[in-house]
Amino acid sequence: MSAPSAVPAALTPLRSLRDFIRWGASEFNRHDLHFGHGTDNALDEAFHLVLSTLKLPFDLPTMYLEADLAEDERAAVYAVLKVRVDSRKPAPYLTGIAYFCGMQFDIDERALIPRSPIGEMIQNQFQPWLPRDPDSILDLCSGSGCIGIAAAQAFPNAKVDLAEIDDGALDLMARNIVRHHVQDRVKPVVGDLFAPLAGKRYDLIVSNPPYVPTAEWAALAPEFQHEPKLALEAGADGMDIVERILSEAPAHLTDDGVLVCEIGGSDDEFEARFPRIPVAWPEFERGGDGVFVIGRDELNDWLRARRRRK
Repeated sequence: MSAPSAVPAALTPLRSLRDFIRWGASEFNRHDLHFGHGTDNALDEAFHLVLSTLKLPFDLPTMYLEADLAEDERAAVYAVLKVRVDSRKPAPYLTGIAYFCGMQFDIDERALIPRSPIGEMIQNQFQPWLPRDPDSILDLCSGSGCIGIAAAQAFPNAKVDLAEIDDGALDLMARNIVRHHVQDRVKPVVGDLFAPLAGKRYDLIVSNPPYVPTAEWAALAPEFQHEPKLALEAGADGMDIVERILSEAPAHLTDDGVLVCEIGGSDDEFEARFPRIPVAWPEFERGGDGVFVIGRDELNDWLRARRRRK
């Protein structure tokens, strides 16, 4: 980000943390910004950006919201709020930090901002879906590595591979592996889906792949357009990558292995392309949907029946 802009004279009355949070929220609403990358409303987004910019904790005691800011602090806070309005970049791309499963991750525009409801499944150790703690985990289409690294923390004895094709995302992933000190158990794998994983099998494969239909991607809010298209758009019905995952996953699952895959709001497209597939749809206490679970045997049976019908 460029050097902070001088605070306009019209905003001279804004002095405290509370003043700038309130003004930022008003500006965000006035410019009809979209929220969905860690917050879901203008006030929380402004609070997050102001406190992040000033390196203050989010559980700051309320009394400090009345503290007046120094002039350089006012300039820095005004600058980040203005960039959020002018650029429509999501807040995590401005702060360089995203939160997932209670953990901090480095993030920038080379990877999706972590927000998957799979995080709740990780914190619940994928119960009741896993028959036992996994020894081996694959995070497919890993991006910044957040899902696989969080899973490694949930299962401290598991070996975890993070599979990704994009060089920029792989660089972020490497930084996050180091950030969380899991280099001994978490490894990046470079390539297109399962291509670099010949002969490898996993107790758990978890994936947040591209699943947005092309027309829907083109109509997304500007905030989402800042995220890499490669990580979002997946053909006319959004199911091109999911089709490959379903077809190839059985060869990479152990006998009682489980596939967990997110498809977000593309459930209608999923059910249209894959009729009668016997998946389970977990419910989430903290919101979110569009994640399916299927075991290796069920997936193999469905694939065989599908081939017979063709």
